[in-house]
Amino acid sequence: MQFPLLQSAKLIKRYKRFLTDIELPNGKIITIHCANTGAMTGCGSQGDIIWYSDSGSTTRKYPHSWEITQLANGQLVCINTHRSNQLVFEALQNKQIKELAEYDQIFPEVKYGEENSRIDFLLKGNGLPDCYVEVKSITLVKNNIGMFPDAITTRGQKHLRELLAMKKQGHRAVVLFAGLHNGFDCFKIAEYIDHEYDRLLKEVKKQGVEAYAYAGEFEISQEIPTALSLTHAVPWVK
Repeated sequence: MQFPLLQSAKLIKRYKRFLTDIELPNGKIITIHCANTGAMTGCGSQGDIIWYSDSGSTTRKYPHSWEITQLANGQLVCINTHRSNQLVFEALQNKQIKELAEYDQIFPEVKYGEENSRIDFLLKGNGLPDCYVEVKSITLVKNNIGMFPDAITTRGQKHLRELLAMKKQGHRAVVLFAGLHNGFDCFKIAEYIDHEYDRLLKEVKKQGVEAYAYAGEFEISQEIPTALSLTHAVPWVK
C-alpha cells in the first residue's frame, strides 16, 4: 500500500480525539486531523517525529492528516486506521494472505448480520464457501508483542457475534489482525484491556471462526516512509 507524499513534523499533542498539534521544521505550529478514534496507546508521545499527508483540499478545515509515528526507539506505526482496509485489500489481491489465497473475488463493505453490521470484505471463489473477513488493526505493541485491542471495544465484540452467526450458516468467518506497526514478531489479545473480547474470541474460535495475525513492513525511501505491506503470519502467545 503506497502512502501519499509525506512530510515530517514534531508531535506536540493530540486532543478531542480527532485533532493534533504539530511543530513543522520551520517552527510553525499547525493543527492537523487524526483519523484514529482509539486510545492510541503507545502510538506517539510529545516530541516524537510524525509523518503527515496533505490532501490539497481548499474546503477542509484541517487538510493535513497524521499518518505515521516514528517512535523514540525508531519503530514506525501507522496511526491512520482507515489505511488498514486498503492494506488488506491489496494483500488479498496479491495473494499475500495464504489462508485466503484461493479466493479470487473481493467485495468490500458488504452489509450482513442481524446487528446492522458491514463486513470489511466478503470473499467468493468457485466451489468455495463464502468467506466473511473482519479486519482489526495492530497498533499496540509491548515487548515485541503485537496486541489488540488498545481499549474496550463493544463494536469488536459485536463483530465476533456476527461472524459466529455466519459460520453457523455454513460460511467461513475470519478475523484478520493486520500489523500497522513494525515492532512485533508475535501476537496476543490484550485481555487485561478487554476481558470480554478475549473471552468471546476464544469462544467463537472453538466454534470454527478463524483468526490470523499478520506482520507489517514499511518501505523507506530517502528516510521517508513510502509504503506498507503485510508480509507473513506471526505466532500467537498466551
